[in-house]
Amino acid sequence: MKKNRMKRECGMLLPVSALPSRYGIGCFSREAYQFVDQLKEAGQQYWQILPLGPTGYGDSPYQSFSAFAGNPYLIDLEDLIQKGLLTREECDQADFGNNPRDIDYEKLYRNRFPVLRRAFERWRERQFQDGYDEKQMEHIFSKKLSDETLEYCFYMAVKNEFGGKSWSEWDEDIRLRKESAVPHYREKLQNEILFYAFLQYVFQKQWKRLKQYANSQGIRIIGDIPIYVAFDGADSWAHPELFQFDQERRPSAVAGCPPDAFSATGQLWGNPLYRWDYHKKTKYRWWMKRMEYSFGLYDVVRVDHFRGFDEYYSIPAGDQTAEFGHWEKGPGYDLFRVLKKKFGDPDIIAEDLGFLTPSVLKLVEKTGYPGMKVLEFAFDESEDSAYLPHKYPVNCVVYTGTHDNTTLQEWYRTLDPAAKAFAVRYLGNERTPQGEIHWDYIRLALQSAARIAVIPVQDYLGLGGWARINEPSTLGKNWRWRMTEEDFTEDLLKRCRDMAQTYGRCEKEE
Repeated sequence: MKKNRMKRECGMLLPVSALPSRYGIGCFSREAYQFVDQLKEAGQQYWQILPLGPTGYGDSPYQSFSAFAGNPYLIDLEDLIQKGLLTREECDQADFGNNPRDIDYEKLYRNRFPVLRRAFERWRERQFQDGYDEKQMEHIFSKKLSDETLEYCFYMAVKNEFGGKSWSEWDEDIRLRKESAVPHYREKLQNEILFYAFLQYVFQKQWKRLKQYANSQGIRIIGDIPIYVAFDGADSWAHPELFQFDQERRPSAVAGCPPDAFSATGQLWGNPLYRWDYHKKTKYRWWMKRMEYSFGLYDVVRVDHFRGFDEYYSIPAGDQTAEFGHWEKGPGYDLFRVLKKKFGDPDIIAEDLGFLTPSVLKLVEKTGYPGMKVLEFAFDESEDSAYLPHKYPVNCVVYTGTHDNTTLQEWYRTLDPAAKAFAVRYLGNERTPQGEIHWDYIRLALQSAARIAVIPVQDYLGLGGWARINEPSTLGKNWRWRMTEEDFTEDLLKRCRDMAQTYGRCEKEE
């Protein structure tokens, strides 16, 4: 964004996991490179993805085992076949599910890691043949991976040693990281730590290659960082001083949001809350590391739940709902002052959705970061929403919907009659057939004053609610949808480009 902050641009939102692929989940494979080519053909300049971190229970990329690691599921097995670390037969025999529209996380969990272990074992055997021992292999990875990424590798090795349990249920010596326990477990689990380091090394190498290809085609990556980290993760175990924990390293309060029109009891996320006073004393050292890691992965960073930096909702630990929480002050502009001092003027998008107080609006304005506008929030009974396009400033990013919204087709089908009547009046589109209605809203986003417009792929495809990525506060049905190679036809890509061109969001073809 920096170079062309007055230039109108557009992009598509698609998680890497939602790409088509041969082995159960979208990854850094041939199909990812094809999608980059399709973005270029469609006149786009951005590919927005979801967090790339390793996922756990619930499969949410917003509940990752580390803020400094990549998801091993996204590793391209075809690449490992070409390198002789796997055979085609080994990959084809593994059951990753057979529905090209769906990600079967249970089958991935059971069957992906045994395949990846085979690749690691062959890699390790090659190292032995070349005269390297385990210590020298550790040294290879210590030069390629950050300290925090290596801490994640250690965490996962110990987690596996305790049957996959969260660190709060480990033996006390290693749970509390006592001085004698850490070297003991590092020695005992050396091979398992190496396995996870190997996965991170391969992940980073494959992602870097894909990102470089995207950039070479004029496509920039918008990545996403959740404001909070998971309790079951390396960050909270390795750095308890950063969080609101008691002496036994149990959370004293957790994150969420209060009751509202969507949820009578609020949302209980359960993430540990930060000790912002401590972060300030360290000049936000951990946050600077986290942003440095993110800027290494992405061209533009979307900071999730931006409101939490102004004020955050604190729920007493142990509560079963979010009803009895209260608001606390966050670090405010001080964090971003330090960030700008270290990184200059980085490309950041502020996820400033939801109920915004004057102080949040002031914080977003002071940072200068573009906020977000979502068309699905624009049409309500008030007929005066801040998300109506005629109210947009230039410095914002407009979406038809985000990964947390249903698709345009489903949204319009279930829209309240009064809101729908207003929407028809606003767009003047009473003659548009239901099957084409998504194009009217894509047009509305692209013709708005917003400097960047990002449209979820499902909306360009005109898909129903079955293609929704995530429904907040539900488990078991989310993060599963995938596109197929046949979805984007030449006619559809041309229509995308024509519309981007019409509204000044891409160069005219020679």
